[in-house]
Amino acid sequence: MKIVSVEPIPVRYPEPNDAGATRHLLLVRVRADDGQVGWGEAVTMWPEATRAAAAIVDGLAPLLVGRDPVESDALWRAMREHTWWYGLGGIASFAIAALDIAVWDLRGKAVGRSVLDLLGGAAHSRLPAVCSCHAFLAELAALADQMAGWLAGGLQGIKIGFGKRGDAHLGYDHDRDVAFMRTLRRAIGPDKLIMIDVGNANRWDLPTAVARVTAMEEYGLHWIEEPLGGDDPEGYRDLRSRIRTPIAYGEREWTVRGYERLLATGTVDVVGVDPGRAEGITGFRKVCDLVEQHRRSANAHAWSSAIVTAASLAVSFSSPIFRLFEVKPIPNPMQDELVASSIGPDGGWISPPGGPGLGIEVRDDVVERYRA
Repeated sequence: MKIVSVEPIPVRYPEPNDAGATRHLLLVRVRADDGQVGWGEAVTMWPEATRAAAAIVDGLAPLLVGRDPVESDALWRAMREHTWWYGLGGIASFAIAALDIAVWDLRGKAVGRSVLDLLGGAAHSRLPAVCSCHAFLAELAALADQMAGWLAGGLQGIKIGFGKRGDAHLGYDHDRDVAFMRTLRRAIGPDKLIMIDVGNANRWDLPTAVARVTAMEEYGLHWIEEPLGGDDPEGYRDLRSRIRTPIAYGEREWTVRGYERLLATGTVDVVGVDPGRAEGITGFRKVCDLVEQHRRSANAHAWSSAIVTAASLAVSFSSPIFRLFEVKPIPNPMQDELVASSIGPDGGWISPPGGPGLGIEVRDDVVERYRA
C-alpha cells in the first residue's frame, strides 16, 4: 500500500455540549493506491488556527505521498524534522497530529488489524465511562438534576467544566461553587465520581485554589483539573502539599518534550493528553510511556469528533495508566452523525475498539455538510 493523496478538510459545526457554540476542526483524509482511506483530526477550535493547520498539512503532504503507512514512526519523525524551522508545539504539532492519526488508521486497514492491536493489545477488558460536560443552567438545583439525568443510564461519574458559556457562573465565587458541589452530590448519590475542570476563563490564585478545593473535598472530589492554569509548577507544588485531591493538568502541552518537563516537576497526578493536538497517536503513545515511568495516571481529552475519540480510545485501552474514559452527554454532529456507528458506552462501561484501523466509518456526506 502507498499513500497517493492528502486532503485537509476544515469543518465547523454547532456543539450543543458547548451551549450551541460554533466549533472548528481540521479533518484530514489520506488516500492509498488501493482506494482505502485513513482519517485524522486536529482539534484547532478557531477558524484562523484551522486555516493555518490546513496550510501546514498541505506543506507536509509530499513527505507522505508515495510512502507506505506501515512506516508510521518514520513518517512521524520526518514531519517533526521538517517543521524545525517554524517550531514544534502549537499549529505544527496540530497538523502532525491530524496526519499521524490518519496514517495509523490507514496502517491498520493495510494489515487488517485495529490500531489497538498495532499498539500491542488491550491492557483493560473495559473502562469506566464518565460524563464530560459543561455547566449551563443558572439555578443550582436544576443544574444538578440535569447532570443526574445524564448519569441515569449508568455512567460512573461526571466531569464538569467551570467558567463556560451559559448562565451557571461556576468557578468565580467560593460560596456558589461549594453550594454547587453540595447540591450535585445530593442529586447523584454517594458513589458517582465528581471531577472539576476549572477552565481557562477562571483565574484562581494559590490561596483561592487551596480554599476552594479544601471546601469541595467534603463532597468527594475525585480530581481538580487545571486549578492554576496550564503552567505553574511552583504553584502546583505548593497546592499539592495542602490538599488531598489529585491534581490533573497537561492538556495544554503538545510535544513529548513538553510532557517530559511537566512530569519532571512532580506536580501532576493525572496527565491530560489530546491526540488531536499532541502529535497524534505516535506522540500520545510516547507520552504514555513517560507517564508510566513516573507512576502517574493519564486521561485522554476526547472532546471533539469521533475521529479523536476513536484514537483516544485505542491508546487508553493500550496502557494500564488509564482509569476512565470521558463521553459527551448530548448528541452532536461530529460524534453521532460523522460516523456510521457512533462510539459510546454500554451502561457505565466502554469496551475496547474493534475493526481495522480506528474502527470507524466516516460518512463523506456529513463531512461535506459541515465543510467550512
